[in-house]
Formats: sequence, C-alpha cells, structure tokens
Amino acid sequence: MAKYIGTVTHFFDKISVAIIKLDAPLKVGDEVAIKGVTTDEKVAVDSMQVDHKDIDHAEKGQEVGIKVTGRVREGDKASLKEEKV
Repeated sequence: MAKYIGTVTHFFDKISVAIIKLDAPLKVGDEVAIKGVTTDEKVAVDSMQVDHKDIDHAEKGQEVGIKVTGRVREGDKASLKEEKV
C-alpha cells in the first residue's frame, strides 16, 4: 500500500532533480514512487535539499529537491511505500 505524499512542481533535467511540494512528511531513507500519465519512477531518498541545503527530514508544506534516475513531469504524484508492521 502506498501513501500519497506530494506533487512534482518542477524537474531539472540536466541534474535529474525533482522538486516535490509535500503534503506529508518525508525523510532520508524513504522509498518514493512517482507516477503520472507517462511516469513510473521508484527512487530511494539518499539525500534531499531545501533552498540548496541538505536536510534529513521535511514536513508537510515544504518543497524539497530529490535526485531521480529518470524523467518526471510537473503534476506527477509522489507516494511513500508504507512498511508492513
């Protein structure tokens, strides 16, 4: 089961970084799935930045940059893979 965490607001293709506006907290180590009409990307969050500064976690309302391996598009939805308890 996946939990919606935010929406891609921008993509920097030269450096493969997606900017995600968060609707839920996110931390380094989480696995994120980004899906859209033509997007199906899964990435492990090894690092993330806010205003060009490295952070370990981000809260709802923040816009964070994370490194992705493929192309994502504005409007794509990001979900967090929930761990089974």
